[in-house]
Amino acid sequence: MLERKGLVQFGTKEATVVGEDIKVGQQAPAFKAHLQDWTYLDLLKLTRGKVRIIAAVPSLDTDVCDRETRKFNEEAAGLSKDISIIVISTDLPFAQKRWCGAAGIDQVMVVSDHLKTSFGKKYGCLLKDQRIFRRAVFVIDRKYKVVYADYMKALGDEPNYQAVLEAARKAL
Repeated sequence: MLERKGLVQFGTKEATVVGEDIKVGQQAPAFKAHLQDWTYLDLLKLTRGKVRIIAAVPSLDTDVCDRETRKFNEEAAGLSKDISIIVISTDLPFAQKRWCGAAGIDQVMVVSDHLKTSFGKKYGCLLKDQRIFRRAVFVIDRKYKVVYADYMKALGDEPNYQAVLEAARKAL
């Protein structure tokens, strides 16, 4: 599996990113992740027929990830039911469940790639040594084509929410 340095820092050191970056126009790679009850499912199949926004975050227990997940949860309420928002991290499913309950997250799916890091490797998000994700957002249309992909330059950078939502609406 491809490993790259120089894309993002963790603290003061360059992190090693595993996998290749996803490009607009390519077919979205299938991946499995754990729901909060530890059910292990193919998320693209689970959301078949919908446009998906997938937000990769380092950890829900950080300020930026907390803010990003809450923002997508808030925005989801005003979106078409044909748009599914998935927030994925390597946090354990029971930690995600506890966090979502405390934060009132009920409009987005929060899933874990803790066990196998399948998503992280296939989408070029996994930081090898830290075993967390670099922040990235993808929009995948109903035909599994990537119509938006953005990798944040720093772990603390937030995505351009309006650009993400606009890409998802256009994909309908």
